[in-house]
Amino acid sequence: MELARSSYYYEPVGESEENLRLMRLLDEPYTRTPMYGRPRMTVWLNHQDLGFAVNHKRVERLMQVMGLQALYPKPRLSASGAGPRVYPYLLRGMAITRPDQVWCTDITYVRLRQGFVYLVAMMDWYSRYVLSWELSNSLDTSFCVEALERALTRSRPEIFNSDQGVQFTSADFTGRLAAAGVRISMDGRGRVFDNIFIERLWRSVKYENIYLKNYENVPAVLAGLAQYFRFYNRERFHQALDYRTPEAVYYGRA
Repeated sequence: MELARSSYYYEPVGESEENLRLMRLLDEPYTRTPMYGRPRMTVWLNHQDLGFAVNHKRVERLMQVMGLQALYPKPRLSASGAGPRVYPYLLRGMAITRPDQVWCTDITYVRLRQGFVYLVAMMDWYSRYVLSWELSNSLDTSFCVEALERALTRSRPEIFNSDQGVQFTSADFTGRLAAAGVRISMDGRGRVFDNIFIERLWRSVKYENIYLKNYENVPAVLAGLAQYFRFYNRERFHQALDYRTPEAVYYGRA
């Protein structure tokens, strides 16, 4: 399935049954309305007939565990402190006209019946072709680097775009890109649409696969996502691609 061997050792992250229920409830409305932050999510949960009240601190912690952050323009309230290097956004006003001109990446939360894992993907921006993906039970850097390494065995982009998450600003990740001669671009803080195509990918993955399948465990989600991404790349027609598949566009097929 072109998956890293380490994938098979991942176990879902442990949370209480009550917290897992809340996280499952949070996932779908966030996917529909990613501009909802902690206050609105707290109000939404307390209208779901849970049988108990949920306070904003609990919702904030669970959203942090899930890697969720409201997507809306925010003022710059403070300057970044010392830390990993953040690269400028290079794509503003750029015409994306060919495969391997720009790749992008992001991480999303994937719910299971009794836990959850995180999913990272590397995608060609022009064709929407998913070059590689990986699962992890934690938001560490290693599974992102593994996915990047696998994508680079296929080809190499001119520019690689990501958000400013610690996984993508890490020396391991940016160093691998620099070693491959790739220019690094990062979304501006508070900018909603800088990496919009991979946000659309997550919506497709969740509505067309995750929510329908309701995977029980890690082996099931590994097999299910492998099947889905083959379908997404090879069979799913995209209106924005003149009803061609990502694979056909990426490899220049009619």
